[in-house]
Order: sequence, then structure tokens, then C-alpha cells
Amino acid sequence: MYIILTTEEDDLRPVYIAGNFNNWQTQDQAFVMEKMGQNKYHFKFPNDFVFPETLLYKFTKGDWSEVEIDENGNRTENRTTVLRTGIQLESVARWRKNWLPFKQSFLPQIQLISDEFEIPQLNKTRKIWALLPHDYDQSEERYPVMYLQDAQNLFNDNSEFGNWEIDKKIAVMSEYKIGKIIIIAIEHADEDRLKEYNVGKTILGKGQGKKYIRFVTETLKPYVDVHFRTKKEREFTGIGGSSMGGLVSIFSGLRNPEVFGKLMIFSPSLWVVPELTIKTNDLPFPETKIYLYAGGNESKTMLNQVKNFKNELIKSTFINDLNLLNVSINRYGQHSERYWSDEFPKAIEWLFFQQK
Repeated sequence: MYIILTTEEDDLRPVYIAGNFNNWQTQDQAFVMEKMGQNKYHFKFPNDFVFPETLLYKFTKGDWSEVEIDENGNRTENRTTVLRTGIQLESVARWRKNWLPFKQSFLPQIQLISDEFEIPQLNKTRKIWALLPHDYDQSEERYPVMYLQDAQNLFNDNSEFGNWEIDKKIAVMSEYKIGKIIIIAIEHADEDRLKEYNVGKTILGKGQGKKYIRFVTETLKPYVDVHFRTKKEREFTGIGGSSMGGLVSIFSGLRNPEVFGKLMIFSPSLWVVPELTIKTNDLPFPETKIYLYAGGNESKTMLNQVKNFKNELIKSTFINDLNLLNVSINRYGQHSERYWSDEFPKAIEWLFFQQK
């Protein structure tokens, strides 16, 4: 059976088919379409392909941030066919770009947990937010949780350096039924940010990171698990951030693998600990999924540092299954919220909602 696709918008990015036949994987090289000319593509299913009773599928330019949409920017429904032979003609009007546009009705509920949440380990207080699924109040469902650093730059449109737009990205993920999650966003300590995210004695001097990590694991997480409908187990709990926020998230996962089963590490400040080694003490570690991102235009050393960290994870056996480690490199990526914004939904989907 052939699928022939015409599209009103075209560029150099390949077109993939994702569906119920490949677990909706969006960059499956076995299902990339061949370009026949400007605005036209085709794909032939192999002769030994085992068709589902009804074939469900969508077209993407590489992932759900670049999926097909209609001429008005609306989500399209899954395509279906029961054909086994012959030609299936399809057309795409437009492609989503960087997960936008989004629907207001799917935006998460943003709750301020506290203006002055107590951090007894540091004798400080902090503003902390919860982003709940849009329909949280209409269900009794429990959800996985991701703890994120630097809340000021996650969803605040007035942020000095821009923001990740995680509220908008979560809205699109909900619209596409990719999965629902609770985000706990912890604001940084302003002028004490570097000290608070710095773990142990490093190039930056002695940090307070160990106390901060204890706050997240011993104080904040128990509070969140009591006050929100969470899935408490480690396999449903993640921590992440970018730059120094990524570095403290690394140490959170290394020091507390029994708490965090998912690590989302963007552009980590590994230069702070150039001799980082991971000691596992020969103890069997639970499986931890790690999504590691870096951009080629961040610094002269970023890509090498990330590569060395990846190798250290493998050598130490903290990661003993390469399928649990996803290293994403954008050769043109810069050290900014714009690039972390684009990576965020990809990381969340892979960490929490992809089994393959």
C-alpha cells in the first residue's frame, strides 16, 4: 500500500509517518517519506508489514512540535485507513512550529503554593508554584511530577531573559493527549542562586547545594505528595533545570536515585566541576532515565563537557542501559531560554510517556 502526500507548506525537513503501528514514534527512520518533488511525498509499506485492523497515523516534520495542522492552525484528528493495497491520497495544509499555536482551554492551572515557602535547611523562604493539568479539578487521576529550578524563567512572559513557555507547551501536549504531568516550579535565590545551586567545593567555592537538595527531597516533595494527587514513586518523579539549575539537578539524581527516576538536564554548568566523577559504591542503582541536552553555540567547551559526562555515566554504571539515556544536541543551539523551551516538551514526552 502506498501513501501519497501533498502539502501546501514545504521546506527541507523530512516528513515522517507516526501511528499505532510504531508506538507513535515521530522520528522513526523506517517510516520517513520519500520526496517526489516540491510539496509531494510518498511512502510504500513493506510487503511483510503487519497492518493493524485499522491503521491510525499522522504526519510530522520530525516531532510533535512540528506536526501537521489544518489551514486555521487547529489540531487535526488521527488519519485512518483499512486499505492493505492500492494508493491512499493525503494532504497537509500547514505544519505546527515550535509547538505553537496553543489552545487556551488546555493551559495548565497555575497555583502559587506559597510566597514564602520555608526552607529550614537554609533558613530561608522561597516562592514556589504548581502547574496542574488543565482538567485537574474534574478528575481523581494521579500524575507524575517534575521539579524544575529557576521558576522565574519558566512561564513568566515578563522575564528579563525570556521564558521556556512551559505553560503553552503543556497545553499542546494535553491537546494531543501525549500525557499529563504536574510541574513544581521553584524560584531561584536571586543573588544567592549560584551558591545555592553549587554542590560541595568547586571552582565557585563552597556551595549550599547539598542543603538545597535536602530541601527538595525531605521537605518539598513530602509536602507536594500530601497536597496534590501525585504518583509518589521514583519512576514517576523527576527533577531538572538548565545551566546551574541543570547542575544541581544532576547531583540531586546522583545523590537520591531512590527519589528521582527521571533527570532532565539542559546545558549543565559542568565547568564548575571539571573533574566530576560518579561513585556508585558498587551498589545496584534503580533504573534512571536521563535526558541530556546541549547546544553547539553555547561555549567552546559545552559539547565536550556533556560528552565526558555521558561517558562518566556509562563508565560508572549509573546508566547501564543506553536506552535510558537520551543525548540531544542542537549544533546551532545557544545558552538561552528559547532553546530550552523547544527542548522541554520533547524531554517530558521521552522521560515520562514513551515506553519504547
